[in-house]
Amino acid sequence: MRLIPASPLRRALLALALTSFALGSQAAEPWPSKPVRLLVGFPAGTSPDLVARTLAEPLSKALGQPVVVENRPGAGGNIAADLVAKATDDHTLGVMINGNLTIARLLNPKTPYDPARDLAPISLIGTAPLVLAAPAGAPGSNTADWLAAARSSGSRWSYGSPGIGTVGHIGMELFKARTGTESVHVPYPGYPQVVTAMIGGDIQLSMLPPGLAQAQAAAGKVRLLGVTSAGRSTLAPGVPSLSEAGVKDFQLEIWNAVAGPASLPKPVVARLSSLLSEIARSPEVRQRLYQQGWQVAGGSSEALARRIAADTAAMGRIIAERGIKVE
Repeated sequence: MRLIPASPLRRALLALALTSFALGSQAAEPWPSKPVRLLVGFPAGTSPDLVARTLAEPLSKALGQPVVVENRPGAGGNIAADLVAKATDDHTLGVMINGNLTIARLLNPKTPYDPARDLAPISLIGTAPLVLAAPAGAPGSNTADWLAAARSSGSRWSYGSPGIGTVGHIGMELFKARTGTESVHVPYPGYPQVVTAMIGGDIQLSMLPPGLAQAQAAAGKVRLLGVTSAGRSTLAPGVPSLSEAGVKDFQLEIWNAVAGPASLPKPVVARLSSLLSEIARSPEVRQRLYQQGWQVAGGSSEALARRIAADTAAMGRIIAERGIKVE
């Protein structure tokens, strides 16, 4: 029997069929097929780290693979965010703060990743307002009294934040713009140093996370003037909102979320989004997050993408108007 050579067309069709078979086999491969890395851009014991470790165990049970938290601190969380953006193994995720997913490039054009292009939003985990705080011995008993005293002193007051471009810094600049006051910004490495400086009288104001603010107020070291949410917050019971205190239309939140590289397959993103929302809203995890100072959010990847776009636009306007730059 004489074999008839295959025509170029038949060879091309055969190659296409083999390729399709290979791709189909690859697509059918279960995910995850190995341990999942959950990167955190801050040291152990910080709020993002605690959130990551709260999620890791239930997520591991749901996925049937270990979820390993890795701390890669530096650059306000942007080092870890960049590692996630550049990951190619489909098994690397990150717990990130809002700055990593929104304004990183607006503050510093040299940031090595583009949040909009290089990261895939997965699920919003928790949100919280900041709390405007002053030293315990500050004049008056509310925001209006404090503002009256600040205006009478001209620009002879200062505020602290955990660094240039942080939400605490941007929030205080928004506060200055809305109240027509001026002051000197003093950046610190983190909130512990901010609180120490406030207690010592080196600064007169700061916006603190609610858990930290409540603890310092209970110890009699600071006075809480207002929360930055649209209304009052259960995370700071009894503290009026800044809008309620006379600073009109003031709304600002900090939040954290899980994101992956933009190359992460969409079915994986959808599955993770559903699992993380379910985990975050479970009674045990909800309680743990609340104790850490977070109101549970959850939600789809699409909802997180909309939140990122809206916050990027809003924060971008403040950054541009106040000339905020990271040197």
